[in-house]
Amino acid sequence: MEGGATYERSGVSLETAEAVVERLRAAVESTGAVGFGAFSALYPLDESRFLAASTDSVGSKLLLHRRAGTLRWGGMDLAAHCIDDVITCGADPLFLLDYVAANRIDVEQVAELVQGAAEVCREAGAALIGGETAELPGVYREHELDFAGTCVGVVERERVLTGAKVERGDAIVGFPSSGLHTNGFSLVRSIIGEGEFDAELLLQPHRLYVDEARRLRDRAHAFAHITGGGILGNVSRVLPDGLSAEIEWNSWERPAVYEWLAQHVEEGELRRVFNLGIGFVALLADPGDELVIGRVV
Repeated sequence: MEGGATYERSGVSLETAEAVVERLRAAVESTGAVGFGAFSALYPLDESRFLAASTDSVGSKLLLHRRAGTLRWGGMDLAAHCIDDVITCGADPLFLLDYVAANRIDVEQVAELVQGAAEVCREAGAALIGGETAELPGVYREHELDFAGTCVGVVERERVLTGAKVERGDAIVGFPSSGLHTNGFSLVRSIIGEGEFDAELLLQPHRLYVDEARRLRDRAHAFAHITGGGILGNVSRVLPDGLSAEIEWNSWERPAVYEWLAQHVEEGELRRVFNLGIGFVALLADPGDELVIGRVV
């Protein structure tokens, strides 16, 4: 598929995102922050515990949720995305704060978003403790809105997962995604344009991986949340220098949405941008009966 659709042509640069992290690293770490650039950052709460925190948004997927009338799913996307980031370090999620901004606030739309987020928070055992709602007509276009949030969790110092224990030969265990999750939608939107689309295919809510993380965290060497940057891009974030991930790309079945995407996007770009059906990864010595999708080499 020569000249297929790409993330760069849709207006999003993964390289720019990486450059921003590196440009800000010194300033952020000068404040005493730990783990900047990881899935969640750590703050020393006391001698035995860290707070773990992550901030994110639903991104441009929210534009399609509004068109499809699935804003409740958008709320679920936000909570699951933020919580999944926090649990990568072995933390238990404590609470979520949300932020809704729009040209003009529609109470029903906000209610749908918050109800969706609350549903996932209940499943994770986290509290949705509040947030902010802002009308910004000079910032947002008419009828559009944004939804962002911050999740905070807690982890004992001796149980923090940083990837430092990852070793050559560790199994890379994958857990299925529900579909596209919450990344790559600028590219998806460039493909569908203003036409009709299948919401059930494209907009399934981001899956929550709290149960999987709690089950494996005592023997896992690292967790990775597969978001923007794909499987290799995100697994590499938890690997020590000198190690890399070798993925068996045919070791799992991709959701149907990737058959549709493959008609428009080349395989290399699919691997670079999307989760391809694996939304969360554990690295550990003994995989047991888990789905092994690769090895650390």
